[in-house]
Amino acid sequence: MKRVVITGMGLVSALGSDLDSAFKRLHVYKNAVVVRDDLKEIRGLNAHMVAPVNDFVVPEHYTRKVLRTMGPVSVMAVYASEMALTDAGLLNDEIITSGRTGVAYGSSFGSAGPVLDFYSMVKTHEVGPINSSSYIKIMPQTTAVNISLYFKTTGRLIPSGTACTSGSLSIGYAYEAIKSGAQDVMIAGGAEELDATQVAVFDTLYATSVKNDTPDKTPSPFDVNRDGLVIGEGAATLILEEYEHAVKRGAKIYAEIVGFGTNTDGTHITQPNKDTMAQCMRLSLQCAGLEPNQIGYIDMHGTGTKHGDMAESLATESVFGSNVPCSTQKGYVGHTLGACGALESIWSIQMMNNGWFAPTLNLVTPDSECGKLDYIMETGREFKTDYVMNNNFAFGGINTSLIFKKM
Repeated sequence: MKRVVITGMGLVSALGSDLDSAFKRLHVYKNAVVVRDDLKEIRGLNAHMVAPVNDFVVPEHYTRKVLRTMGPVSVMAVYASEMALTDAGLLNDEIITSGRTGVAYGSSFGSAGPVLDFYSMVKTHEVGPINSSSYIKIMPQTTAVNISLYFKTTGRLIPSGTACTSGSLSIGYAYEAIKSGAQDVMIAGGAEELDATQVAVFDTLYATSVKNDTPDKTPSPFDVNRDGLVIGEGAATLILEEYEHAVKRGAKIYAEIVGFGTNTDGTHITQPNKDTMAQCMRLSLQCAGLEPNQIGYIDMHGTGTKHGDMAESLATESVFGSNVPCSTQKGYVGHTLGACGALESIWSIQMMNNGWFAPTLNLVTPDSECGKLDYIMETGREFKTDYVMNNNFAFGGINTSLIFKKM
């Protein structure tokens, strides 16, 4: 089996759209959640808060021809991938088009705008603004396909549309593609664009925070006073590479992927199952050949919902006990859905390499019904570790767990 390392990273986030600025924002302990007037105007919608990307500008070299098949979610995904390939020193390298580079990428949904165009056609009985690219922008594989087209990859294409595990599952499947020898390089990650329909999905499930008067205090994962999630947006790409290939070309290496576990609950489509979540973590540990006490930090999913936080924290406690430091970045950027697994993987790696771990923002008093864990709260914590785990869980009972090793 081949070893798999990470040689490039790129992101678009509410904290910034380059690696350094976004990581520095974690040290400020201030979230990116804002109240939006357009959400206030939707009758019956209780949540008016989101965590938008504000500083991203579409690059001038993305021509009209290039953009015609991309909605905002694909534009962010392609940009994050371009930054990651540049970071890895592989942009325009011949391996990208050789068939030895693949793409594993996803989002929980494509772009919402063209969906409204199709709906308009049904209501007005006129084709209207629908064109040959409309479906391309909303199809489940839109991010993966647009990345492949833009960089002209000819290797494997592995799209994921598994809601909140889209990014982490893509990284895991990319890891397996290289580990098996099928590919040498994989462009992997996830993205999500912000739209009112996503807020409505969780609002109708009574899963969104409605602390509209105090957006700086929410979401508050694992806190006794949490009242739900806040929708965010962004994109994140990791360049995975076969270890010997990376060493041969003198690439810098951020981390090695040593563990990946995934399974499904098989019980309820929206209610998480702590037992299968715990089993997923054990699968990742087994893949890595590690014992629980060797993991120095756990990046938790931590949506800020009552049942999600309880199930995840209890599952984590059952595997690791109460001594492993843990936190989530969703207090900073909200729940970025298909992007969160990739964004949180990047931040996990950066925190491991810098020896500084961000707190769970707005976590003041851990809920007694949650697992008894070593929650990092209020301020960051400095310590060294060789292994970090990043866990994500999604609608449909889809669970993922990744383990990164310091190099």
